[in-house]
Amino acid sequence: MKLLNTDIKNKVLADMERILDKNREELLQANQKDLDAFDRDDQALYDRLVVDQKKVDQMIQAVKEVRLQSDPVNQEISTRHLDNGLKIINKTAPFGTIMIIYESRPDVTVEAAVLAFKANNKILLKGGKEAYHSNKALVKFWHQALTENNLPSNFIQFLEMDRTQTQEFLKTPDQDLDLIVPRGGERLIAFVKEHAKCAVLVSGRGNNFLYVHPEADWEKSLEVIINAKTHKISACNALDKILIDTRIEGYEDKLKELRQLLTDKGVSILVDKKVKTILSEENVITDPSVWEEEFLAMKCVIGAVDNLDEAIEKINTHSGGHSASIMTENNAVAQTFMENVDCAAVYQNASTRFTDGGQMGVGAELAISTDKLHHRGPLGLKQLVTNKYYVFGDGQIRV
Repeated sequence: MKLLNTDIKNKVLADMERILDKNREELLQANQKDLDAFDRDDQALYDRLVVDQKKVDQMIQAVKEVRLQSDPVNQEISTRHLDNGLKIINKTAPFGTIMIIYESRPDVTVEAAVLAFKANNKILLKGGKEAYHSNKALVKFWHQALTENNLPSNFIQFLEMDRTQTQEFLKTPDQDLDLIVPRGGERLIAFVKEHAKCAVLVSGRGNNFLYVHPEADWEKSLEVIINAKTHKISACNALDKILIDTRIEGYEDKLKELRQLLTDKGVSILVDKKVKTILSEENVITDPSVWEEEFLAMKCVIGAVDNLDEAIEKINTHSGGHSASIMTENNAVAQTFMENVDCAAVYQNASTRFTDGGQMGVGAELAISTDKLHHRGPLGLKQLVTNKYYVFGDGQIRV
């Protein structure tokens, strides 16, 4: 796509803010069609589908925040003057065309498109059928903002394809495709990785762990656990696995207190064999794959570990590589944990719910990447560019 100047990009975004605000009722009516057709058995997916006035405000705010950020394209990374007279400048450059495949959340249609557009990328939006009417309305608003500024609407494309058509498109796309970002569960990610012929950036899988060290503040730990587990169960940064160190003072009483608190909050509990000897009325894990499972539900696992190394090994073996937290007042222990746990975000004495672009100061995000290339963690505006070398010479040849 042709490089656009910053002013025209910001004008499109300002117009999108106005259009979203002016057409709230149209969007809410479209969303209601999706909600009416949705089977509420999957509460987490339903929660992500809902658009209300607060959600519209958040969409407008997301567009505004990106508009106010500096343009990430054509920024100088480094300059070198070589002995042979060549001048080499490394600058940021757009990816090209990004495809995002996502389930339920209509706000992704706004956040993904605003980031891609400001970074001068074309974006292909493949939302789930459960959010069809909401996404159609939002893409219509985007196209209005583009056409009002005499820009082609194909900067932001809405793909209406079923699973078979999507599979075929991934194998043989009818246009250049530089990057695919699947936002959803394990099945969606596996489906995309199996069929895509270009780079795939894995996002959205949680299965986050929290480890309570013997030197933890117990009251603080309970607060953090409840927030991380119950604040928003549909989020990929929600807590699923709780590891309690057996050396903690009052170990048995603390396990019982934690069980009671979680139960009072409506959280169902699974336990490992060690914890089962104390919390005998809870169901024990019978299938080891539960340790890899992201619940997206009012459900958690409580397990026992005997030391820090065992906690680190368990997390690195089973977690999704998203977020992990340690509760301890010993900063040296926390440092060891954070350096050795292989996750995109590691915490000391804080909820995993903060792994979020807005909460981390990144702003709107395309996704939370659990890959290590080319970026890990929240994919914000500055992460939606690649780089290009500009080499200036005066007839130099290599000898």
